[in-house]
Amino acid sequence: MDTQQELEWAEAQKIVLSENLVATAKQQLLFLAEVDRNRDLYDDGPLLRIAVYRYKYCWLPLLAKHTESPVTEIPLVVPLDCEWIWHCHRLNPVRYKTDCIELYGRILGNSKVLSSTQGTSKEESEKVWDSMYPSEPYELVGLNNHSLQGFAENFLEAKQSTTNYDLISAVKRQTTFFYQVSRPYWKVDTFLEGAVARYKGFLHLIKRNRERHISRFSVPTYDIDLIWHSHQLHPVSYCNDLVAIMGKVLEHDDTDSNRTKGQKLDVGFSETTRQWEETFGSRYWKAGAMYRGNPPSPLPVDKYKIVGTHQFCSAPSSNTNQNQNLIQLPQKLLVQVMLEFVDVRNFPSEHKGKLLVSFNKKQEDVLFNTKKQLSISSKSQGKQVAVFQCESNGELLLELISRPSFNFRGLKLHKVLGKTSINLEDLQNVASKLPIEKWLDLTCTVNWSKPISIRIGLSLTPPVSVPYKLHFVSMLPFKKSYFSFLLPRRSQQIKCCTNINVVNEARNKIINIQTGNLSTENTKSSINKKVIGRTASGNTHLLAELKGTVWSMMNSNWVLQIKKTGDEDKRLFELFELTGTRNVVIFPGRKLEYETRNYGNGEESRLMTAVKFSPKYPYGKAVALMDLEYGFLEIKEEWLVLPAILSAFILSNFPEFSNESKEENGT
Repeated sequence: MDTQQELEWAEAQKIVLSENLVATAKQQLLFLAEVDRNRDLYDDGPLLRIAVYRYKYCWLPLLAKHTESPVTEIPLVVPLDCEWIWHCHRLNPVRYKTDCIELYGRILGNSKVLSSTQGTSKEESEKVWDSMYPSEPYELVGLNNHSLQGFAENFLEAKQSTTNYDLISAVKRQTTFFYQVSRPYWKVDTFLEGAVARYKGFLHLIKRNRERHISRFSVPTYDIDLIWHSHQLHPVSYCNDLVAIMGKVLEHDDTDSNRTKGQKLDVGFSETTRQWEETFGSRYWKAGAMYRGNPPSPLPVDKYKIVGTHQFCSAPSSNTNQNQNLIQLPQKLLVQVMLEFVDVRNFPSEHKGKLLVSFNKKQEDVLFNTKKQLSISSKSQGKQVAVFQCESNGELLLELISRPSFNFRGLKLHKVLGKTSINLEDLQNVASKLPIEKWLDLTCTVNWSKPISIRIGLSLTPPVSVPYKLHFVSMLPFKKSYFSFLLPRRSQQIKCCTNINVVNEARNKIINIQTGNLSTENTKSSINKKVIGRTASGNTHLLAELKGTVWSMMNSNWVLQIKKTGDEDKRLFELFELTGTRNVVIFPGRKLEYETRNYGNGEESRLMTAVKFSPKYPYGKAVALMDLEYGFLEIKEEWLVLPAILSAFILSNFPEFSNESKEENGT
């Protein structure tokens, strides 16, 4: 930042906000997660329509009465369905203010009101509700659609006036927002504190535009938008604050979702980016706060049929922990990095050729093990920003490269002019809060009159756990290749192997898995029904055994079985259920967040997704991807490592398992 830009940023940070928006943002994330667990509130169906009725004819009148004279001695707890509609109504602050004043003569705020996710005791609120609406239950969410059909009759002859705002459309516009802000680091204080500071900067830009009579559609990044939403959820404070800041209540336009290049949203974001960087001298983009794309498709099953059959498990037993400890994997942390090379100074004017900066991790990194190049934004026709994931420790090595404007095919004529490095750990706290701008002096390989410097823009997310990435390595030769036993299955492209080593990304052996038995005297049929494991210390353990139509694993602490067949586009497909300390269903293909990721040219039919179901994740959470063609596993949670290895091994090597189960079930 130059002096004027520093003054502008300091002026923006003087903006006074009446509420603790970090705390409000955390509460909002909890609430949105709860709504996401009740997705019937997203759909234009009976539950949503009844929720709208209840909000307009029950909650708003009750809230108006409560704000005038408290109806309970403790805070009033809003029912979840009404809170969701209220949430979406408040996100149009101008319309919400207008509706409240027209209907009740004042803005209905949230003083002495608790969220449905905050209220530990709802008895008092339920008593008040029952006294005002004796024919209407306090809690609505969780009822099935057949039970809802008669509810609307309570309101068809309602005489009181209410808003005619299209609340159904308002809800639909908000249904994808939680997906954009649902990564674990969104709950970290430093990330949210930076978002509040950037929200003040965003308001400052809009204020400057008003002062200069500039009409501009300002578009927030998602961290700014989360704080903007949080501010609007305090409607009285929001209106007072915005009138004090810029003389009017700021509209929140969420009606445009077309991200096509050249359209209103794209143009607005580009103009906001340019204005931000000119005004404050820092990057507008922020790691982890940009658009993630559309949410993944829901699973091709009825969640009530899947979740309803689960008996959610208790804490792991000592036997489970003993078996889990057979594998020791270090836990690593990852960050998302956004990096731009903004400018270069003290570079000789007589130099001819194109300037690039290459970057790579100085140390071995299981996530980022390549070298990439970017142009310097000030020297190129367009902005170039790199977005990548890497381990949260270590250094980024940067090299300034000169490449001649002409090119001879096949010849590498680039020249390294200077080097420097960035220690990610040193910048973690600062760069995860706000994007940083920094000039870095290069150690030059050429003698110049002045040292060359490059200006970087860098942003990091707070660190989160790295998924475990494991490979199956065959211990037996295949396809008549003498060296094939040295190659991972990714190279061999084999579909079954009865003796494999499981290795991590560093090619270190984790465990050996094979069909067989602890005793060599067993018959072949017996051997083929067991899976044994040998640890690095040489100890042998029986890890899985086929018992009837199910695989018992890890001393019966886990069971793998055919659960059912589902109907996906009127085609039958197999589901495997893995039950133990958690409940997991293994689906064919890439599901949930894996559906948009490319895993090479392997057959889709050989990919399987392990999905965890629980009260917290009734629609499922993808916890592992299994590539049975190439012997590759990505596992997100430590408790699943050994069960996932065994499941992948069994599904690869025992195709008769599913056939036997089908015959047993008469399918």
